[in-house]
Amino acid sequence: MADSPQFDSYHAAPEPVSPALHQAGVRLGELEQLDAVGESLASAVKQVLPAGPAKDLLSGTWLGHALHPLLTDVPIGTWTSAMLLDLLGGEDAEDGADRLVGIGILASLPTIASGLSDWADTIGPDRRTGLVHAWANSAALTLYTASYVARRRGRRGLGVTLGLLGGGAMGVGGWIGGHLSYGLGVGVDATTFEYPPSEWTPVLAESDLGEGEPRQVDFGGVAALVTKHGGRISAISNSCTHRGGQLDGGSVENGCVTCPIHQSVFRLDDGSVVRGPATAPQPTYAVRVKDGQVELRG
Repeated sequence: MADSPQFDSYHAAPEPVSPALHQAGVRLGELEQLDAVGESLASAVKQVLPAGPAKDLLSGTWLGHALHPLLTDVPIGTWTSAMLLDLLGGEDAEDGADRLVGIGILASLPTIASGLSDWADTIGPDRRTGLVHAWANSAALTLYTASYVARRRGRRGLGVTLGLLGGGAMGVGGWIGGHLSYGLGVGVDATTFEYPPSEWTPVLAESDLGEGEPRQVDFGGVAALVTKHGGRISAISNSCTHRGGQLDGGSVENGCVTCPIHQSVFRLDDGSVVRGPATAPQPTYAVRVKDGQVELRG
């Protein structure tokens, strides 16, 4: 029987207890029971929205950042305004409140589509948390739709009550959405916190770089992708801005590299986005060859 390892002392990693709501968000991401439902739904979304123009439209490739957060302002704004009019506006504000509820319902449709498009590209804790976020927002939409129907049928008290419940569900969905963005970094450019050296740094011998061959190199702690195409050497970040996929595992064709994870396409010479779902270009680095060594500078 092997001897048990001996330690002078051992302390398990302590688990934070505050902020309590942050820890609650972390717990959502640990709910592995959601994986089966999440995988099925994500697969269905990807079949409906494969890489292409519709996916790029909903992802916000044309906008320069995710479209979904911008779209959420409309249903959140209209439903919140309707709630305030219901509570404080009196009879003169009833028609306005009802119209705002209806506008919010209509605005929620493209908001849901863009959110599902973004969510389908997540995995693990991000996907689990996003699924609960979607459920909370679906509950809000259902309650506000029922509220609108009740208002139209003259049952104003019920309509207002359902609207208040919908506002509560919307608040929960908003809190989870905030955790997704600021706690988990979903939708944030995956290269945001890369800090490449500002001085020339040798990364590999020029003789080791073949034409059209993507090579990942260590650039002062930053993973860079170095390629030679048409005799010209280019260097961009190796981490896809969309979800951090490693570009050296993708294909290089026509002066572009395709991310192997979600098929975003970037130009190798300037990092531009040719096809989404990525919304931000790849960081580029200056290149020179000195004494047979390829050198980069951020």
